[in-house]
Amino acid sequence: MEKMKKNHAYIDAANLHRGVKRLRWSMDYKRFRVWLKEKYHVSKAYIFIGLIPKYKDLYTDLQEAGFTLIFKEVVYDAEGKIKGNCDTDLVLKVVQDAYENAFDKAIIVSSDGDYASTVRFLMERGKLGVILSPAPEKKCSILLKRTKAAISYINDQKNILKAQKEKAPDGDETS
Repeated sequence: MEKMKKNHAYIDAANLHRGVKRLRWSMDYKRFRVWLKEKYHVSKAYIFIGLIPKYKDLYTDLQEAGFTLIFKEVVYDAEGKIKGNCDTDLVLKVVQDAYENAFDKAIIVSSDGDYASTVRFLMERGKLGVILSPAPEKKCSILLKRTKAAISYINDQKNILKAQKEKAPDGDETS
């Protein structure tokens, strides 16, 4: 019997959200979590996300879908724009888990070139599964591409991961 893999996903929430939004569709996070488990044997899926009280319902939905949320306190710039850069927290968690041998493979969900050194670190140790890029191939960071790591594009899974629009009761064609 094959040993069950213990892979972890490390998700940059802002990068995932912005990437999918630019593609003009919205993610069904429950489907995404199931897909991660089935496709990549992800037992733990961490989402690194800014903590903004008005999004408490989103946080609850993500937790109910099976994600572990790691919050970053946000600050606001002079124009009132939210700043909650989670990159360093994600990197620190990946490196800590790698040294503690907490996973077999890491799945990085981001298109951000800031993770290139982390990807190389994982590759050197045989610990990288794949990079899942929320951006299309043309927009994924050249720094990630230069690592020669396996990159899959989330948009290729749009039919599986896209949130379904609710149909009106009288127009659902089920009669």
